[in-house]
Amino acid sequence: MNAIRTRARGVPTTLGRSLVLSVASLVGSMTLFVWAVLAILSVPLGIGLFTTPSVLGLVRRHANRRRLLAATWCGVRVPVSYRPFPEDLRAGLVGRVERTSLMLRDPATWRDLRWLVVDMTAGYLIATLAAGLLIYPLEGFVLAAGLWRVFTDDRYWYGFVPVDSQATGLAAAALGVAILTIGLPASGPLLRVHFLLTRAMLAPSPEEELVRRIDRLTETRHEAVDTAASELRRIERDLHDGAQARLVAVGMNLGVVEALIEKDPARAKQLLAMARESSAEALTELRDLVRGIHPPVLAERGLGDAVRALALRLPVGTEVLVELDGRADAAVESAAYFAVSETLTNAVKHSGADRVQVDIHHADGALRVRVTDNGAGGARVGGGSGLSGIERRLGTFDGVMAVSSPAGGPTTVTMEIPCELS
Repeated sequence: MNAIRTRARGVPTTLGRSLVLSVASLVGSMTLFVWAVLAILSVPLGIGLFTTPSVLGLVRRHANRRRLLAATWCGVRVPVSYRPFPEDLRAGLVGRVERTSLMLRDPATWRDLRWLVVDMTAGYLIATLAAGLLIYPLEGFVLAAGLWRVFTDDRYWYGFVPVDSQATGLAAAALGVAILTIGLPASGPLLRVHFLLTRAMLAPSPEEELVRRIDRLTETRHEAVDTAASELRRIERDLHDGAQARLVAVGMNLGVVEALIEKDPARAKQLLAMARESSAEALTELRDLVRGIHPPVLAERGLGDAVRALALRLPVGTEVLVELDGRADAAVESAAYFAVSETLTNAVKHSGADRVQVDIHHADGALRVRVTDNGAGGARVGGGSGLSGIERRLGTFDGVMAVSSPAGGPTTVTMEIPCELS
């Protein structure tokens, strides 16, 4: 009984989602498929050079919207595998030609077009069936109320039941109850089947996924090498300009003290005090430098406590939620820590937020971190906010990052790194 009540409470949501998918599959997918075919066929005429990038861009947004609904409504993850455009893509007619060529050579474009055909046929039928199993029983109840005379003065067919009297109206209601009994538990799984069909059409083949990962790992390897070299140069510069200079000054002061300790004890005492202060400052700088390389609290207590310690130093209210049953590899923890650190720095400097929430957990073989602030929004990858660096850092470990930052906020940065916990 409780299960039936729970399913009944979810009927409006399931019905609404089914109707949305029906309209999106029939109207949206069919319209975009026709536009895309016309645009591609007109490429040899020159017209398609101007229309194809825009139309295929709409197709990609339509597919990405379906990916979002699949993940949000049914937990079905549909990977995005579009090839990125080069940063030096030219403008004008030449740029249009290059963009059209790149999109037509992308296998994901043709997967999108095949998906549009399947979505406006099989996808539409599945979504409509899910909605029909919930709507059609209502007609049987209406007929049982004696309103069958409104439909016709003669016999009216409800399914396989001919309705021409109150008794047959009640039979129609019984059939409606039977259909609803089937529809309540079946409508949700039908929506999932719809999204599984979407994933089967949009997901790249194993061979394509392997090639994409190889390209991605090659790119991130070069970036990791460049980042490591840059970090070594920074450490060398900090040591040379900071701690090393102070230690040299300490040595010089001690040399003068050695010469003055008998002739001018007071002056020697002052120089000793200066040497002690310089050595303390050098030690502080060395500790800061080590903390920037690998924070001791991260090595000793793990990612959760390291992020909590990081949050305590922020000038805004920060809530840290951690659900980890173990520890990831040291390299993964370090990457996640500095990614969170950079994200929090961006939130403090650029968003104008006064509240930040960090959620860290492990699920489905991946470490997942979500940082949300209540700032002004408008953050984007490549916008000079440091998010590109975070993406490159995560990419070294085959990780991904997603940014949701509408104008007016809130901003949510979600990071995911495949790993296992010890």
